[in-house]
Amino acid sequence: MDYRKTAQEILGYVGGSKNIVSAAHCATRLRLVIADNSKADKEAIENVDGVKGVFEASGQLQIILGTGTVNKVFDEFIAIAGITASTKAEAKEAAAEKQNWFMKAIKLLGDIFVPIIPAIVASGFLMGIMNALDFMNANGFLTINTNSSIYVFANLFSNIAYTFLQILIAFSAAKAFGANQYLGAVIGMIMIHPSLQNAYTVATEGVQQTQSVFFGLFKIDMVGYQGHVIPVIIAVWILAVIEKKLHKVTPTWLDNLTTPLISIMVTSFLTFICVGPVLREAGNLLADGITWVYNTLGFVGGGLFGLAYAPICLTGMHHSFIAIETQLIAAKATTGGSFIFTTASMNNVAQGAAVLAVLFLTKNEKMKSICSASGVSALLGITEPAMFGVTLKLKYPFYAAIIGSAVGNAYCAATGVLAQALGAAGLPGFLSMLPKDYLNFVIGLILSMAVSAVLTAIFW
Repeated sequence: MDYRKTAQEILGYVGGSKNIVSAAHCATRLRLVIADNSKADKEAIENVDGVKGVFEASGQLQIILGTGTVNKVFDEFIAIAGITASTKAEAKEAAAEKQNWFMKAIKLLGDIFVPIIPAIVASGFLMGIMNALDFMNANGFLTINTNSSIYVFANLFSNIAYTFLQILIAFSAAKAFGANQYLGAVIGMIMIHPSLQNAYTVATEGVQQTQSVFFGLFKIDMVGYQGHVIPVIIAVWILAVIEKKLHKVTPTWLDNLTTPLISIMVTSFLTFICVGPVLREAGNLLADGITWVYNTLGFVGGGLFGLAYAPICLTGMHHSFIAIETQLIAAKATTGGSFIFTTASMNNVAQGAAVLAVLFLTKNEKMKSICSASGVSALLGITEPAMFGVTLKLKYPFYAAIIGSAVGNAYCAATGVLAQALGAAGLPGFLSMLPKDYLNFVIGLILSMAVSAVLTAIFW
């Protein structure tokens, strides 16, 4: 493969160097922010040697080249274009400037939750493994010494990210809002302080303690914010606003002493006295409302959401689901868990099955090479190469995949399959379910894949 020729052709088809705002790359994709999208010929780019797919997302033109290739093409690209390389963060910032307020809000949620996903996925996987072991031990499939050090410590480690989730969210939100991350973490710690009643016990024990404020004008519940997401994010936003203003007006010699103190004190009082209680209720209503709609509509709601999930992903709006999903899982004692993860799993394996069907049906060698890798990747939870490299390009496999996703998710909704933790949304997703739901989850996966593959063959 001639990397220089590939880079030269891509540059020509995106409108030349004058149309490039920034250029960066990740492990598999060339990420370009271009000034005038109308000058980019995506169809021509897709036919360039080495290109496996092209799509637009989050204000960027992303060109799939693959691991080991993208960096070499990128080096040639910036040399020919006469531009300097941007980091992924810089490219995202440049892309964000082109987005409307709604997409900026979704990006902000992504900036808050995406960095903490590895922590909650690791914890979720371990929770899933421990649930599976407990199930097999209780039903005689295995004999496990639950007093052994390995079991005791693994059980201790498994839910740690969810136990201190508010601290993780606060730390990440502080970075997104431009506040001191350690002050953000302190706000998260305050909101789940051990002196407060654990929010998970309120349903069974009621509120144990209240505190009068404003000379007895009203009382607030001395309850922590376990299971809540929205109050933490808004509290950290308030912290950021106060901290930034104080930095501007406080003399340098006092800044390091008084700014952190005042920021924490004012934010904490505002959070506990007014912002927190209001947003706690808002978060409860959001989670309860979504759960009610899902439960009320049953398999119809599951089917519609499964049908719409992939198109939603194309807009980037699925990043906003992370906040809702985290809220549902954190409050699983009342919500039962998250149906969003289940839906994502059905969608991902449906996309993978459609791509693997194309692998056996197509005679195009380039398409076969794309399908083999992207199909397996989608089954394991990564669908971008499958969607943008194959199903969307061919159209009918995409239609087949969303129908397959709808069927599988309708079955899961009818049988009440809900995730208890985040994980890899695909074949390994059963680890995020309760053991009693393993069978129904697997049936949902099989339905999604079978319908998707069969319809792809029929449409072909």
